[in-house]
Amino acid sequence: MTSPDCFHCGEPADGEPPITLELDGSTRHFCCQGCKAVCQTIHQEGLTGFYDIRTRNAVTPRTLTTAEVNRLRELDHPLVQESFVSPVKGGQEAQLLIGGITCAACIWLLENHMAQQPGVVSFSVNHTTQRARLVWAPDQARLSDLLIAVQQLGYSARPYQADEAEQALKAEHRSMLIRVAVAGIGSFQSMMLAFPLYFELVNDLSPGFVSFFRWFSLLVATPVVFYSARPFFRNARRDILSRHLTMDVPVAIAIGLAYLASAWVTVVGGDEVYFESVCMFTFFLLLGRYIELQARYRAGLTGNALAGFQPSVATLVIGDSTDVVPVHNVRPGDIIRVRPGETLPVDGEILSGQSTLNEAALTGEYLPETRYPGDPVHAGSINGEHPLDIRVEKAGAQTRLSGILRILDRVQSEKPRVARMADRMAGKFVGRVLILAPVVWIGWWWAGADNAFDITLSVLVVTCPCALSLATPTAITSATVRLRRLGFLPTRGHTLESMNNIDTVVFDKTGTLTQGELTLVATRITGSLDEKTCLALAAGLEAHSEHPIAKVFRHRQAASVGNVQNHLGGGLSGHFGDTEVFIGHREFVAERVSAPAPDTDQQQGMTVWLASNREWLACFTLDDQPRDDARTAIETLQATGIRTLLLSGDRSGHVASIAERLGIDEAIGQASPEDKLSVLEKLKAEGRQIMMVGDGLNDLPSMAGAGISVAMGSASDLTQLKADAVLLNGQLLQLVEALQTSRQTRAIIRQNLWWALGYNVCALPLAAAGMVPPWLAAIGMSLSSLVVVLNALRLGKRPARSHPDNPPVGVEALS
Repeated sequence: MTSPDCFHCGEPADGEPPITLELDGSTRHFCCQGCKAVCQTIHQEGLTGFYDIRTRNAVTPRTLTTAEVNRLRELDHPLVQESFVSPVKGGQEAQLLIGGITCAACIWLLENHMAQQPGVVSFSVNHTTQRARLVWAPDQARLSDLLIAVQQLGYSARPYQADEAEQALKAEHRSMLIRVAVAGIGSFQSMMLAFPLYFELVNDLSPGFVSFFRWFSLLVATPVVFYSARPFFRNARRDILSRHLTMDVPVAIAIGLAYLASAWVTVVGGDEVYFESVCMFTFFLLLGRYIELQARYRAGLTGNALAGFQPSVATLVIGDSTDVVPVHNVRPGDIIRVRPGETLPVDGEILSGQSTLNEAALTGEYLPETRYPGDPVHAGSINGEHPLDIRVEKAGAQTRLSGILRILDRVQSEKPRVARMADRMAGKFVGRVLILAPVVWIGWWWAGADNAFDITLSVLVVTCPCALSLATPTAITSATVRLRRLGFLPTRGHTLESMNNIDTVVFDKTGTLTQGELTLVATRITGSLDEKTCLALAAGLEAHSEHPIAKVFRHRQAASVGNVQNHLGGGLSGHFGDTEVFIGHREFVAERVSAPAPDTDQQQGMTVWLASNREWLACFTLDDQPRDDARTAIETLQATGIRTLLLSGDRSGHVASIAERLGIDEAIGQASPEDKLSVLEKLKAEGRQIMMVGDGLNDLPSMAGAGISVAMGSASDLTQLKADAVLLNGQLLQLVEALQTSRQTRAIIRQNLWWALGYNVCALPLAAAGMVPPWLAAIGMSLSSLVVVLNALRLGKRPARSHPDNPPVGVEALS
């Protein structure tokens, strides 16, 4: 018994159990739940006449071969997914590389098609790098099913790997260069034959010579059309089958019509051939796309530069031996060895060894930092002098570096409101052009014009809205790359757009304007020992404590102190030779020293006393110091007209002191999280556009109430997750650069949009009036796109360093 056909699409409905729906007293069969859902929607909306008046079944996607399906099914294996899939809120997230994208309309089609697939939470594509971010629910759909949905549209999808992506970019670059070369050679050869006839440089040519020139031009134009212009035809066919028009459709129609008409005239006879026009606008269109590809190639390599900091192999320590293994085989709890000059492949904790690590790729901080046993380390850091043994905590897609790359992709692929508007305008523009072109031809033909066909070709080519679709994504990508170089990482798509209007910056104190840790700011000797000996005794005692105060003395030269005891809430005691020594707060020490306590000076900070059982030896003053560039950053913000406030939960006296040292006029201390939020709400009521900079969990309510929230790189994971941007290196001067970059981005997007709109508005009537020949139309369209891309690339320039406190950071520091 043959299986029934699907009532909606006509495919065989042979599923078990059968998928059916009762409609108008009849049982209808469907091939899948998707067709059934669409049919139900049509009936619920009262559009039942659709099935009565349609002339044929819906166009079905292309069928994948068994080998293609099996290759995609392999990606469902958990071990395979470790390198490119990571868990996120709502499901799993995969980083993919999409092939076959030619313009923003392709991305619109992919994103809308994938949004309709079961289990898809979100799907976004970065036009510049052609990388996609897919979030899906594993309990509702397999990854391979979703990749098959992409492949069926005519695009390719595979896991993103930095090396493979670079190779794919190089292959695309090489292929495009060959196509441009073939089209260029064909253009020069065809124009050599056409120009003498155009300008009557050669007179009295016999019909035989004219026919010879035409046949030779056909020979020259054929490889240009069938090889160089092949991507236009392939993409146009894909777009027509998927019933969504992109810029390739009018281009392919123009090239195909001109070539076929010219070939017909060459064989049968007639007045005009257009071989030189075909070759010329194929060449100029490809040249424009080649230059655009060059820009994308550069942006792709910049992104891959970060991914390249994560090596593919690791040295696994097994007992007394080592073994080099792929990074995806490393598991949490394993121990790996990193030699000097090597890059850390995982996140973990140092078990043994001491060395300096260059963390510029991760935090943007260009100065190496010394790391000791027990310190956390992250993938992407470069080891300095000594080998390190590291216990693995996170590997593969779970590392902090991988998280930064995912955030970058998300920001670059999330479209601001102006970009979505441009995409809609571009999509509508293509449809209008395809309607207008035959109208123009009929009008000129009716008027008896000999060049009606030329004019129609010009209209088809000159009005392709490539520049309109490229206006925003190229600018967003360039700006994001620049900010990443600065160590400022936007984590939301709206961040760049929202930063344009900031006029007030509110700072937390501890860990934001200050370093967030105690440091030794003064030492006062009160006994018979010198300062060096007192510091060594303090380090010897504090080496046995885990208190935050102990970190101040941890890396100093320590004296040998024995029998150390920790007195909870008081301090430490021990023996230095035959002498008993103590360190702690004043009351704790006073109870154990026979000598009277020295006078104390009134000063900011915390005091820690050192004494023996016979005398008071020293007083150490500890305090949380302002960041080195904090005052310069505040002054620069104020010079640009931005209001600055200090809002802290610490005691008012200390807050006022820090504000005075940094030049902040407004400071509020002893503020609870609720107080901070009410201050921000008051500022918003005054019409202020606020940026809140903080690093603690207690800052989350106020950060949520600000227009833009920025978390310091030292903040907790939760704080960074909730923030709109992360200042990875803690350099406050980068806030100034980031605000300037956002304003430049807005200006360039506006320039691009006005240019693209102005070009199309001016070019269309000129082409329709017969004033633009086809070859000039191709030049105009290519130059329009090129102007937009080059204008956006200005954002990627390295920012000027106007302050000595503002050193190069991130990828910039390594290049």
